[in-house]
This record gives sequence, structure tokens and C-alpha cells, in this order.
Amino acid sequence: MPADLSNMLSVAVSARALFDLEEDHLFFERNGVDAYRAYQKARFDAPPGPGTAFPLIKALLGLNATIGREVVTVTLVSRNSPDLGHRLTRAAAFHGIAISRWAFTSGESVGRYLRAFQADMFLSREADAVEQALEAGIAAGVVYPAARAYEVSDAITFAFDGDAVLFDGESERIYREQGLEAFQANESLLARTPMGAGPFGRLLKTISSLQKLIPAHDPPIRVALVTARNAPAHERVLHTLDAWDVRVDQMFMLGGLEKSSFLAVLRPHIFFDDQDHHAGPAAAHVPSVRVPYRAGASAPDLAGAKILGAPAPVPLIAEAASRPAS
Repeated sequence: MPADLSNMLSVAVSARALFDLEEDHLFFERNGVDAYRAYQKARFDAPPGPGTAFPLIKALLGLNATIGREVVTVTLVSRNSPDLGHRLTRAAAFHGIAISRWAFTSGESVGRYLRAFQADMFLSREADAVEQALEAGIAAGVVYPAARAYEVSDAITFAFDGDAVLFDGESERIYREQGLEAFQANESLLARTPMGAGPFGRLLKTISSLQKLIPAHDPPIRVALVTARNAPAHERVLHTLDAWDVRVDQMFMLGGLEKSSFLAVLRPHIFFDDQDHHAGPAAAHVPSVRVPYRAGASAPDLAGAKILGAPAPVPLIAEAASRPAS
């Protein structure tokens, strides 16, 4: 029987996002494939250290033991060849990362395979692969290189910007083209009109359903909204979240204040923002990801979000077999 990931959060992560391979990549760019092959084989027994996405991936996989069944699955994807990828599989085992699926493409872009892996989220250092994932309707972002060994919160914490990340980019477009006053007027006019979903809208619903599988007395997952919005533009955000029936544990309406100072206190496992001038400085403090702004991108259908813990759909064959013969 084919594996069924419909009741799991499926995360795909590139090797350079999961491990610290920046020096390796720089060596490859300077010296070419053959020298890189020798370089990697000489380091076969030296596992690379944790990268930007490492704290999140390790914590998410730990939920499987917390809940008592597999609710998170991780696929590691790499443009390395399979023989060089062997170092990566050993590194995952060394660091205690239980990754069950792998893809090594020998230089081919990995983005085209993500739908087949049923990925809900993709984290990568390569913008082209991220763009392919977004085009396929997968929540994806470009990971900044790790500035240091990050200290993260005890609870698994996702921090999201709002516009063009959780929500669609229409309000962001008005702000960019017409300025703050027009943005505020538009949000006041549409205060009770829910926004469309952005590239991470469906993922938010899946994370919210995952939270409900955790015992209430010990919630290890927390979702924070960190946005430059302020009153009166907060009203539309609250109505949108209510319409989506999702849980956000913390909300920071900063009114233009620098986000990185708040994130340094929050210590999320990952922070998503569509603008480099927010995500870039934040990367000095917390694992950070830039979600490429895509003007005119169609809003994902929230009905397509995985709701973990929901009964699996009954196959039509099984339904027919269960009916009494006429």
C-alpha cells in the first residue's frame, strides 16, 4: 500500500537549510564538481553542524514521540549526487534527526519533485527551488544562513509576518503603490472582510490542527503573528483569523517598530517575512526565512489545508464494497 501522508505535516528541507554547509557550497562554487567530490569524501566522517532550519526540524520530529504516532514527516532534498549524499544521511543520524525520505538529484533542481513528496512546507537556501514550490502551491521560503547557534524557546514557536505571508498580498500591494494612508483607509473600510490566504495560510490551518492533538496542559507548539500593522488595521487581521478558525497564541502589532528586537525575546524556532529589511536583521537573532513577494499570485484555497487528526476519507472502492448487494 502507498504511504498515506494526509494525516501528517510533511516538511521538505534542503541540505543547506538543515545543515551548515556554507563553506562547502563556497568551495564548490570556487573549485567545481570534481574538487568538490574529493572535498566531500575527505570529510565523510565529519558531520556538518546544524543549520538554520535544524532547531525547527528536530523539534517537529520530536512531536511524534509526544503524540505517540507519526504526525510529522521530513524529506531532505539535495542537489548532491547519491554517493555524496551519504555524508548527509550519516549527519542526520549523528544529530538524532529521524528523516525517513531523501532525494539526491545530481545537480537538478529539487523544486519540481516537491508535489510528489506531498510537501506542505519547503525550506531552502535556493531561490529558484522556492519559486517552484510556491508555484506548486506549497508554503516555501528562502532560508538565511545561520548567524550563530540559535537559542530557541522551549515551546516550538512559529513566528509569521501577516501580509503576503499568512494573508494575500493585496493590502501589501496598496501600501507599496499608494502609501500608508491609503493602506489604513482600505483596512478600515474592509475591517470585517476576511483577507484571502497567502502562501502560508494553509500551513497555518494545518499547524492549528496539530496544536489540537497536543494535551492542553502541555502545549509544545506556539504560533505568533509579528506584523508592522497597528490600529486600526488590526481589526481586519482579527476578523480574518476568526473566519479561518485558527489559533494564534501571540500577536505583536508593532506599528513600524523594528521586528528583530521583539523576535530576540520571543526566540522562535523559525520566522517568516516577505521583506528582506525585516527578515535579514532578524537572522542575527533567530532562524529566519524570506518568503518571496509574488504580486498577483492567486490565493491558495484554505479548504485544501491538511487537518491533522481528521478521519481519513473512505476510498470509493471501499464505500462500494460496504453497500449491500441490490
